[in-house]
Amino acid sequence: MPNRLADATSPYLLQHAENPVDWWPWGPEAFEEAERRGVPVLLSVGYAACHWCHVMAHESFEDAGTAGYLNERFVAVKVDREERPDVDAVYMEAVQAATGQGGWPMTVFLTPDKEPFYFGTYFPPQPRHGMPSFRQVLEGVDAAWRDRRQEVGEVAGRIRADLAERAAVYSAGAHHPPGDADLHQALVALSREFDQTRGGFGGAPKFPPAMVIEFLLRHHARTGSEAALEMAVRTGEAMARGGIHDQLGGGFARYAVDADWVVPHFEKMLYDNALLLRVYLHLWRATGSELARRVALSTADFLLRELRTPEGAFASALDADSLDEETGASAEGAYYVWEPGQLVDLLGPADAATAARLFTVTADGTFEHGTSVLQLLDEPQDFAEYEEIRRRMFEARASRPAPARDDKVVAAWNGLAIAALAETGALLDRPDLVEAAERAADLLLAVHLTPDGRLLRTSRDGRPGTNAGVLEDYADTAEGFLALYAVTGETEWLQLAGGLLDTVLKHFTDEASGAFYDTADDAEELIRRPQDPTDNATPSGWTAAAGALLGYAAYTGSDRHRTAAERALGIVGALAGRAPRFIGWGLAVAEALQDGPREIAVVGPADDPATAALRRAALLGTAPGAVLAVGAPGEAAAEVPLLADRPLVGGAPAAYVCRHFACEAPTTDPAVLGARLGVVLE
Repeated sequence: MPNRLADATSPYLLQHAENPVDWWPWGPEAFEEAERRGVPVLLSVGYAACHWCHVMAHESFEDAGTAGYLNERFVAVKVDREERPDVDAVYMEAVQAATGQGGWPMTVFLTPDKEPFYFGTYFPPQPRHGMPSFRQVLEGVDAAWRDRRQEVGEVAGRIRADLAERAAVYSAGAHHPPGDADLHQALVALSREFDQTRGGFGGAPKFPPAMVIEFLLRHHARTGSEAALEMAVRTGEAMARGGIHDQLGGGFARYAVDADWVVPHFEKMLYDNALLLRVYLHLWRATGSELARRVALSTADFLLRELRTPEGAFASALDADSLDEETGASAEGAYYVWEPGQLVDLLGPADAATAARLFTVTADGTFEHGTSVLQLLDEPQDFAEYEEIRRRMFEARASRPAPARDDKVVAAWNGLAIAALAETGALLDRPDLVEAAERAADLLLAVHLTPDGRLLRTSRDGRPGTNAGVLEDYADTAEGFLALYAVTGETEWLQLAGGLLDTVLKHFTDEASGAFYDTADDAEELIRRPQDPTDNATPSGWTAAAGALLGYAAYTGSDRHRTAAERALGIVGALAGRAPRFIGWGLAVAEALQDGPREIAVVGPADDPATAALRRAALLGTAPGAVLAVGAPGEAAAEVPLLADRPLVGGAPAAYVCRHFACEAPTTDPAVLGARLGVVLE
């Protein structure tokens, strides 16, 4: 019989709707029930594409005996971390503070007052590898709750006090943005952690460092640092050639379990692919790399082919697991891996040998049971042959049972996709990508934006969810709208971005310090108001907001928005040298601030080829965080101050470049404009 999750819109919660566990969704009713019964709360947090979440569900939550014990002695609450990042953030911080590590599934025991007192992640059904079984954990927590209630309360109080102390550190951060010395210090710190052999930073597991690469590219563009460019290029190439990159269908997996980028954790997330699409586009723009261009286009095609929803937005993720045709069981990576015999059956002996060499498919394998994850360690000598083999393998793979898709639409991640697709479409002459970005933006306006200008975080099947947008939703959606304005010239996108950023300033800002909170001042009250300037899998909402505010200020001349961006970047200076891997987007925004950012106005008739040539030169520029406005003389000056008082020059379209309150002489020559903006490509 379905439990209370049967009415949820979250695919993750719906996966648990038939569990014998008497799950409650997060809400006051669950905690009122715990208070009424005098029992603790089990909070279980995960997401639809999480492999170990599925494992724990099959082992424990689908077990009638475990469920019976759990239902009798606890109130069980299930949360989709992607729907409620605020709940996830607060309790994950507590888990990490108490245990030194974290991850999903996250398992936390709470008092009826929402205070955490015992923590963990995955627990097996029987004790193993030094871990207690889930049943042992339940029994131990139950005994502590019944027999040592005072001790439980003291633990919960200490944890709450620790979280409050951590929050105070952020609010007391420096109020001045990082300068050139801070950004250089970040580069030096990154170089110490750079893997000279394999690319990337640190050891296994290795996550794609999209925000750090963006900082490195911007730092190179501003300073000419070859060390920054080398780290960006080598990491980008290593990921592109490794197993973390889907060599047949495009797109990237969540992370590599090894230091060589060979074996991925196979789930494919919208946010990773949106961020990496933009990174590879910018790598191509900075270097002219054909590999980077190819990866950017194949990643964009993956987004449109496999994550676009019928309503035109983008779904959250593809599962790591899929059905193994031989065993009939669900297995991680089954959709993606190959054996030599499969290549022979599909391609014949000669082409199979070529495919095995191209994609590193071996008899021993690089994954489980003698299977291999595809890699492309070297450029093909015969590109036409490679493309034909790749096409045939891709079509054959499409007949396999596909991974499930989490088709919930998250505003923030769609904002990232909108920005990436709009830029890629404009730079690589793919108008269909710009159209896809516009359609996704239209869905956010129609479904996620409320009449009072507030954002909802999620939707599904064109129906809005009930969860309020968090800071990253406003910041990343504004970033997407600003990118759409730069590409299309439609002033509506600039105005909509401004409205979202005004909400950020009104509802998410600590006026005293200039810091940002992750939730609005009128959001549900948790044990603390979440706040974190460091990046996770996506840019921190804090620094993403700073970036969007800085861009909007450059378009409009708004001192209010620029000052807010500068104040918010104060924390970046404090973390630049100590933890640059975890403040990458903040460093990238700081590079834009150091450079100006450049304010580019291209004035000319929309249908004039000379206007188009200047516009393209501006888009190809590598100047960090540069903003671009294009319009006919006097046409949009009232709506876009950057275009005000910009006449044609000698009757011809012209480009104006300003920064730091000073402007260069206008030019009608795309080559001159390109030289000013660091254009690499001709």
